[in-house]
Amino acid sequence: MPISLDLWLAFAAAAAVLIAIPGPTTLMILGHTAASGWRVGLASLAGVILGDICAIALSVLGFSALLAASAEAFLVMKWLGAGYLVWLGIKLWRAPASAPTPVAATRSGMGKAIGQTFIVTLLNPKGILFFAAFLPQFIDPARPLWPQVIALTLTFNVIATGTQIGYIAVMGGARRRIASPHAMTWVNRAGGSMLIGAGLLTATLKRS
Repeated sequence: MPISLDLWLAFAAAAAVLIAIPGPTTLMILGHTAASGWRVGLASLAGVILGDICAIALSVLGFSALLAASAEAFLVMKWLGAGYLVWLGIKLWRAPASAPTPVAATRSGMGKAIGQTFIVTLLNPKGILFFAAFLPQFIDPARPLWPQVIALTLTFNVIATGTQIGYIAVMGGARRRIASPHAMTWVNRAGGSMLIGAGLLTATLKRS
């Protein structure tokens, strides 16, 4: 095993607690699910996972040191991510209502969801700094670095995937019970509000 069992269990327990607390990415996934159904919600989750993997790689490679040292770099990434989320939320709020159908989750729509959530996750500087501060606590310096990083990355994403799928199932089930265009107008606005809220939450991030 690339990492000691004690360290792995401690990491899994800590990660489970942190992941259970809803943050900007959870609101983003719920917003996509409310607007377009559970398939697009799962596509959004795939984008977040890819973004997390890249964020972990960047933190290990030292990009986190730049964000920690440069207030300007941190602010640029933060405001780009926050602005993008708010823009997506406004677009969804203003989107025309349509009743949910099984074919609503097209390949293009799912691909767009993956791209959007990947960009937002990668533009979250707090995520890169979080992994830079969190992962080293569970790295054994006497063992090779990258096998441990890979093991911890897989563990984090498996736990995150299970948790987010639960959120998606609840939101997707609620959405399927709503069939009228009038009701879907409010579903779109709820999803848009979640995306805007995720953007505002991102805007409050600090470099500490």
